[in-house]
Amino acid sequence: MKYWRKPLDIEYLKIPRGRIHILKERCKGCSFCVEYCPCDVLEISEEFNAKGYHPPCVKDEEACVNCGLCEMLCPEFAIYLDEEEEVPVP
Repeated sequence: MKYWRKPLDIEYLKIPRGRIHILKERCKGCSFCVEYCPCDVLEISEEFNAKGYHPPCVKDEEACVNCGLCEMLCPEFAIYLDEEEEVPVP
């Protein structure tokens, strides 16, 4: 995240990071997770699952801020997040 000025508490500011796990066989290809991701982390893959749908895949894992929106929106519970260590802002 870039700031136009330096915040006073920059040394205490941490950016949350997450690791996205996708259960491809549960996915029904609704693409809610791709459409509503605020950081454009996910995209629809070219591969098919056993049901014949295109599951999402992670496009840019470093951009994930662990907001949990994809996990909340998934109607099939095919996505879950693991929180990683927080990285200080440079």
